[in-house]
Amino acid sequence: MIRLQQVTWRRENRDILKGVDLHVRPGEHWVILGRNGCGKTTILEMITGYLFPTSGTVEVLGHRYGRVDVREVRKKIGYISQSLVEKMSLSDPVWEVVATGEYAYLRFYQTIDPDVVRKAHDMLERLGIAHLANQPFGTLSQGERKKALLARALMAEPELLIMDEACAGLDLYEREKLLADLNRLGNLAKTVLYVTHHIEEAIPLFTHAAIVHDGRIAAAGPKREVLTGETLSRAYELPIEVDWVYDRPWIRTQGAGVRT
Repeated sequence: MIRLQQVTWRRENRDILKGVDLHVRPGEHWVILGRNGCGKTTILEMITGYLFPTSGTVEVLGHRYGRVDVREVRKKIGYISQSLVEKMSLSDPVWEVVATGEYAYLRFYQTIDPDVVRKAHDMLERLGIAHLANQPFGTLSQGERKKALLARALMAEPELLIMDEACAGLDLYEREKLLADLNRLGNLAKTVLYVTHHIEEAIPLFTHAAIVHDGRIAAAGPKREVLTGETLSRAYELPIEVDWVYDRPWIRTQGAGVRT
């Protein structure tokens, strides 16, 4: 599904990624964690083909980048990020924004297939926001926008769904609603990659976890083996304890500068 081997990426004489190895198999759903600037989003941009490594190899969905048209690979990837929100037309109706996901377009400039229109409305219904279908995208709340983008990402029944800090900016209620929808619908994609700063967002859907630290993969594997107090304490340089409740990890920490 995804294989990164010894991937490095250098920008302005600074190594952002430093020999990243990551192997994701079909059917696995991964949460990727790490501090600001550690390289999480850069890894996603390597996987989506918007960046190419200084050295190393990237293989996605059976294709090695550099030997394939990445635009064709992207058609099999559902992608949600804040940068995508900023590219959407705020005046377009919600159903049309969702329908663009069928073709990986940002906007339609031609007649839309009636079957795609029906499919978009059906996807909005599945996510409980069918009543918003004809509203301009720009009038939605942050939580509603994220749900609409999840519907868009699932339109093409992607083999890979990538979400970069999907819950950023949401309050607790909106966050938990979006996570519940992802937990319920995430299996529509063969594999999910979910980047977040918040460990408790590792919902039951996720089978595996990776921790990125200083441009390297500090730990990767089944989530309960990776998301331990010892591993997280090293990555975040804080004393951290982890409790598992409802198959989600919840952390306690004494804060920066405090040593036990």
